[in-house]
Amino acid sequence: MLPLHSSLRHLLLYIDAPAAFSWRHLNQWEVQWVPMLMILVAGVIYFALAKRAGNWPARRSLMFLLALVTSMLATQSVVGVYDRRLFADHMIQHLMLIMIAAPLFALSAPLDLLRLSANWVARLLDSAAAKVILHPLVAFAIYAIFIPISHLSGLFNLTLTHEFIHDNEHLLFIIVGYLFFRQALGVERGVDLNPGLRLVYVMAAVPVDTFTGLALAMQSRNPFSGYAHRGRSLQAVLSDLHLGGSIMWIGGDALMLLALIPITVTWVRYETVRTRAIDAELDELGI
Repeated sequence: MLPLHSSLRHLLLYIDAPAAFSWRHLNQWEVQWVPMLMILVAGVIYFALAKRAGNWPARRSLMFLLALVTSMLATQSVVGVYDRRLFADHMIQHLMLIMIAAPLFALSAPLDLLRLSANWVARLLDSAAAKVILHPLVAFAIYAIFIPISHLSGLFNLTLTHEFIHDNEHLLFIIVGYLFFRQALGVERGVDLNPGLRLVYVMAAVPVDTFTGLALAMQSRNPFSGYAHRGRSLQAVLSDLHLGGSIMWIGGDALMLLALIPITVTWVRYETVRTRAIDAELDELGI
């Protein structure tokens, strides 16, 4: 028998859990103050710095605004309401944060904006420690490690029962995704990857999501005890896990492939300009 305090905690979690999802719940919203406050603070800081910068590109500010809106929808809308009850919903939230919001944050170039804010910030971003953290191999390694650990280990179970860990998981999705897509999209200063290498960089990450998604889609038992109090049968929980794994596998791979489109366009333009420059040099040499 479970200890009394553990039984009470499970009972409270069950009472607080939203009702079974149906299409009638699409208009549900739930304000979660910690993520909402983080979104508001991030927006105030970014747009205040953009205004002070004077000539900051409007398209970058638009990307940041879209990233904030995506983050809000992922955490405050019906997606956020059911993210700890339905694993499939959690995977939709995951993809919204790490593969939609994070690339939009990368396109908004927040570090370039911070660099303009103060000399000490610029020095910090140029430090040896910052260069290590922002290195493409480090960003790739963090992504490749974080994705399976956050879904195939006990860490995910902790997010089901601890709100603080749950909120920080959302933040990590954005940070890890930002570091990865910062290298892939190459908007910010200091990203020196050849556009062709960016294609390889993104394609090399596809198996990470595929492996994690397939591992979840092939589960024959419930690895997350946090779902035990949700009032569903084992078969219902497994079906939910399988659906979530399929969403990660197919949806994650599809979004990665979509990210390859602008990178491919950039690569083609890069090679076109490079070819013209080589032809001009050869013409000058009379070759």
